[in-house]
Amino acid sequence: MENRWALITGASSGIGYAYAEELASRKYNLVIVSNEEQIIQEKGNILAEKYSIKVFSLYIDLAEPDAAKNLYNACCQKKIQIDILINNAGMFYFKEFTDEKAELTEKMLYLHITTPTQLCYYFGKEMKKRKYGFILNMSSMSAWLPYPGIALYASTKRYLKSFSKALRSELYDYNVSVTVLCPGAVCTNLYNLSDHLKILAINLGIMMRAETLAYKGVNALLHRKAMLMPGILNKIVLPLILLLPAGFIRWCMRKSKLLPTTD
Repeated sequence: MENRWALITGASSGIGYAYAEELASRKYNLVIVSNEEQIIQEKGNILAEKYSIKVFSLYIDLAEPDAAKNLYNACCQKKIQIDILINNAGMFYFKEFTDEKAELTEKMLYLHITTPTQLCYYFGKEMKKRKYGFILNMSSMSAWLPYPGIALYASTKRYLKSFSKALRSELYDYNVSVTVLCPGAVCTNLYNLSDHLKILAINLGIMMRAETLAYKGVNALLHRKAMLMPGILNKIVLPLILLLPAGFIRWCMRKSKLLPTTD
């Protein structure tokens, strides 16, 4: 295990850090990436000391055009061979698509589509040559829910789900496993909730702790599962949500003052 390396994007906090800690506890060396320079270095030092592993902390803005190539080249220069790739970096906002700033829209497209796709290409190609490797892409339960307010988010997550399933078939015979994880709400700072509401959501089964998700995700990955939607509540609620008519959804959005009052 001393020569096994895992790469996690968006690893300075939340789900990404939970993935890093889960893999570190299994004695994987880590390449952790974030756009928070000081924090990613600090977290890297903590993980290296706590779990007695090697950690290569990288400050890279994954929403930049050459981010994936720069990340791949950095690993090559260090002669680090990646055995596990976890595309976790992402962002979320709840707003009408045409009301958001163009820069933020572009950033989400890079984080959820362009960069993870390119990372799968660069590292997946190496795994294919070696005939060994694991890739985990973070989709979402919203991949089935193209609703107002999360139009772009849900659509990009649907792309990751579809892309991962196709890539899995292409790499399957080369002993490279691709897993896509589709969680519901996870208890991170993504939703800007108070601690009280977070605890309530966890107790009601509406939210899952990041550490629990990381444990389930890594297990699914190493057991070569194609897809995982963790949480019994998600499996129950999703089919019911899919039955909601578009007219009812628009009515709800108008009541929340997100959409205009005319159809």
